[in-house]
Amino acid sequence: MRLGLLIFLLVFSRQLPALYVVGTHEGGGYLWRQALGGVVIGRPVIKAQSVAVVTDGGSLRAHSLAGRPLWNFSARGRLSPYLTRTREGTSYVARTGGTLIAVSGAGRELWRAELGGDLSGPVVLGWDGRIFAPTARGISCYTASGTLLWRRDFDHRISAGPWLDCMGWIMLALENGDVLRIGPFGEIARWRLPSPPSFLVSVMPPNPVPAGHVVLAFHATGYVRMVDPSTPNSVPVNLSRLPAAPIAAAGGNSRVAVVLADGRTLMVSATGEVLWTGDSHILQGEYSAGTAVIYDERGVYVLSSGGATGFTGYGRRVWTTTLRNVSGLPAFGDNGVLYSGGTNWILYAWRLENRTLTQGRGVLRASYGTGDPPPSLFSATPMRFNENMVRRELDTVQRGILAGRVGENELDWIAFLMETAEGGVRPGGSPADAQSRIMISHRVRALQLLSRIGSSQNIPWLAQLFRREQNSVVMAAIANAIGSIGFDPEGIALGEFTAVVSAGGSIRDEQVLISVAAATGALCRVSGSALYDAGVRLLLTLSASNQPLTVQRQARRELDNLRAAP
Repeated sequence: MRLGLLIFLLVFSRQLPALYVVGTHEGGGYLWRQALGGVVIGRPVIKAQSVAVVTDGGSLRAHSLAGRPLWNFSARGRLSPYLTRTREGTSYVARTGGTLIAVSGAGRELWRAELGGDLSGPVVLGWDGRIFAPTARGISCYTASGTLLWRRDFDHRISAGPWLDCMGWIMLALENGDVLRIGPFGEIARWRLPSPPSFLVSVMPPNPVPAGHVVLAFHATGYVRMVDPSTPNSVPVNLSRLPAAPIAAAGGNSRVAVVLADGRTLMVSATGEVLWTGDSHILQGEYSAGTAVIYDERGVYVLSSGGATGFTGYGRRVWTTTLRNVSGLPAFGDNGVLYSGGTNWILYAWRLENRTLTQGRGVLRASYGTGDPPPSLFSATPMRFNENMVRRELDTVQRGILAGRVGENELDWIAFLMETAEGGVRPGGSPADAQSRIMISHRVRALQLLSRIGSSQNIPWLAQLFRREQNSVVMAAIANAIGSIGFDPEGIALGEFTAVVSAGGSIRDEQVLISVAAATGALCRVSGSALYDAGVRLLLTLSASNQPLTVQRQARRELDNLRAAP
């Protein structure tokens, strides 16, 4: 009986190829595994204490870091393998054909947009939450709430990229050898190289340069060229040639970790000097399914469909692992755990080391200036407070937003909208400075338009305006604008809402409280778990019997919506 059972299990196990790990590392067997109902395409992404994967059945799935299934979003169509997630857990994926979809950290669709073509690479996140979505011959920039800010089309196909550089600009390469650097407002600088590079990496050189950083272009021939972004159209500088073709690269401060086709891993300085060399798990010719490298405060990690290797920042190999029967590139988390999908439709997790990343990757490091723009060009005109002039300027901004042509006008338009919303006063200025007050209807309209192109960097100003404002119509419009933007991971606006609703709060106007309830629900949906508990407490207060019935109903709708999340 036992012999028969053993034979049965042996035969059955051979029918389903298992994904397994061999090699030297700190862990042993897998931490956990979960059935997915499909094969993982692309690479798992770890953010917001969860790991998300795209499967070939058109699903985006998320699991906790302990393996518990969290939610399953169906795109009702095939998905491209590219997945990008924010630190709050919002996911950006695209259906084949070019439909970009934003999915909340709770697995709910937030918005979708038509790109006009298939996604050609992963969506890249800007410093203020804006996203850059590439197609074969162009790139589009959207706000985190889905408004198209601009699109740039190219004469040649994108051959590599996009990547975010040290200054928050986008880098990419075209098939004709052009290297483009595209600013957050759509401005473009261009350099011509003899051939298209495989990778572009932005690094901060030890000796300051006018641009603050340089761009290193790595070619399949092994050539490395340095571009100085402070001088558009300048001639790139040739650096030392690599001993083999580069297949992956990642920058960190003034250095670049490079993986070569023969499996060697190099640490290269901003001037092209090789600082150390180490052998990874990759053997010559085994990188066809893709390779990635991570370089952070812990060290350097080489990932491929065949395994993973960990180095210290000084080149000592700490561990190496070989994978079998995987469906694509694995992902390595900040917690020292490797996640990979198997050809048997199962997601696996292994702990490979106990070092954890203390510096939060993906945290916004700088600003594009949208939260505190310089005075608008319109602010200096003699007719700044003329009703017809204000209306015409609002019409101009609205037409630009509807056409997706904000582009290089963005800073000026945001400044104008902030000035108008505050009643004609420079943001933070005194009302006594204004020659006249702007109509309430214009202030409300300015807030509505600001909500379309604003970002998380506008939330602090909106929260301060909400605190100072006396007009209930404008206060409701401010709350609505905050909810439309949605991204307030620090809870700044939610703190202001709580202050006016709590015991002794000064706000009793029904429309303001309804708008506060709606905005609170939106903040909880978009900004992730960081606001969930505080948001639910505020909504429970607004749903209490001492609140107006209309306010209670709105608060309960928001609570039901949050509780119904998968």
